[in-house]
Amino acid sequence: MTTYRIATIPGDGIGVDVTAEATKVLDRVLPGIEWTEFDWSCENYLRTGAMMPADGPERLAGFDAILLGAVGFPGVPDHISLWGLLIPLRRAFGQYVNLRPVRLLPGTTSALRDRTAADLDLLIVRENSEGEYSEIGGRHNPGRADEFVLQESVFTRVGCERIIRYAFDRATERAGRVCSATKSNGLIHSMPYWDEIFERIAAEYPAVQTRQMHVDALAAEIVLHPDRLDVIVGSNLFGDILSDLAAAVTGGLGLAPSGNINPARDAPSMFEAVHGSAPDIAGQGIANPVAQILAGAMLLDHLGEHVAAAAVDRAVTDVLGNGGPRTPDLGGTATTTEVGTEIADRASALLHA
Repeated sequence: MTTYRIATIPGDGIGVDVTAEATKVLDRVLPGIEWTEFDWSCENYLRTGAMMPADGPERLAGFDAILLGAVGFPGVPDHISLWGLLIPLRRAFGQYVNLRPVRLLPGTTSALRDRTAADLDLLIVRENSEGEYSEIGGRHNPGRADEFVLQESVFTRVGCERIIRYAFDRATERAGRVCSATKSNGLIHSMPYWDEIFERIAAEYPAVQTRQMHVDALAAEIVLHPDRLDVIVGSNLFGDILSDLAAAVTGGLGLAPSGNINPARDAPSMFEAVHGSAPDIAGQGIANPVAQILAGAMLLDHLGEHVAAAAVDRAVTDVLGNGGPRTPDLGGTATTTEVGTEIADRASALLHA
């Protein structure tokens, strides 16, 4: 049996609660994981002045994967928590793909009327290392009447080509459709460049159907006609916004996992729930662990442990679809731990059936 070294960063708020359940589930389907926990968080920032140590990436580089909880806490600005931990790790480890599967799970109800699981099964491929999330720019003439800020976007040929090609590769494994999120009618340089690269790469995949939609129209499409969509590829900002919208229409962020993927596999990839730290309910035992457990399943799949990953995924769908325990956000009364234990027991039973 292969032994994996996996780092966990539970972070803040409910990140701590749900990460405990995800590691419990993974231990049941893949014994022998060596876990190492790092207490990097907003609390660490308030104590030390840094979200993580300066050598944080070096400490994590030797692990096979990273499971991240959530970061964010009142009193610590969001740009501090994000740029102090998550974004530096994504860039240090070449995690240029943010992969967000979006589906309506059995036993859950979409916010959209009369939509079924067949209508809501998308894969959002978000560029994760450049685009609108750039440090280039600054604030000028602070405090004066002529004060202004400048925020630059960065779209490189390498960055655009590799994320768009990744989306096409994923589409060949699914329904064979890719929709590109653009805004070339308003962003005069970056989006026409993105569109040109999309069209060029599309020519390499003649069997894949393609669409290009302005991001505002695409947001409406997710709500009105999600069944017409399969794989969506977008820039850092557009992919981020569309991912949360899509997660909301499939039942909420408590069900949505994501992966920060290094396709070259020369550094660890990092997996996390889409939801935030929700400090107002932290430690109360009511946080939904499903998204983090499904992020754990994505982690296993990335490591090549496909059977174990499938057992976790099936356990989640069985528990939700067959009247199993659920947390208050899904209309139940179960605790975070009760849901995690039920999924762990079911996953273990499936694996050893």
